[in-house]
Amino acid sequence: MKSGTRALGLADSYKSDAETSTVAGAVVRADRVLDGLAFGHVTVGGTDSTDRLTELVHRVDRPDIQYVFISGIAPAWYNIVDLPQFANALSCPVISVSFEDSDGLEPALRDAFDGAALTKRLSRYERQPPRWPIEVNDEQVFVRAIGLDASESARVVRTFTPEGGRPEPLRVAHTAARAGDTLSQTI
Repeated sequence: MKSGTRALGLADSYKSDAETSTVAGAVVRADRVLDGLAFGHVTVGGTDSTDRLTELVHRVDRPDIQYVFISGIAPAWYNIVDLPQFANALSCPVISVSFEDSDGLEPALRDAFDGAALTKRLSRYERQPPRWPIEVNDEQVFVRAIGLDASESARVVRTFTPEGGRPEPLRVAHTAARAGDTLSQTI
């Protein structure tokens, strides 16, 4: 992959006592050069993440982005991203990366919600593509991808992860989201 290939990483900084969670979008080249930042918000415990992330990507307005990375699928306390809908709104592949093995979100969703709120989240969760493990630099991450097969998504994740187990676009986005969240708390 060329060193100038760009990916957009999306990650949030969630605080349980806040109404919204800060989301950062970081455009990072394959050679680890940061090439842009944007910020937005999603509702803590809400259902607006797909729409808010789509708006953020469109606001970034970078036709040179070839991949979009998302940190997990449930930012801001189970505000589940509808990956198929999200990917359909974009013109590039979407890769969701999580960092812990689990039996899935369904038990946690059932503990946290009931009625229509649970039904809506379970419906979104069930539409997600399957998740599979990828070994990266002696660490394991878990990936869901739309627009790439398993081997291609592993190649992209490894290319954007020069060290450790966190792809650089997500590492930078998470750092920026935390900083943006801290700033918004002090103003």
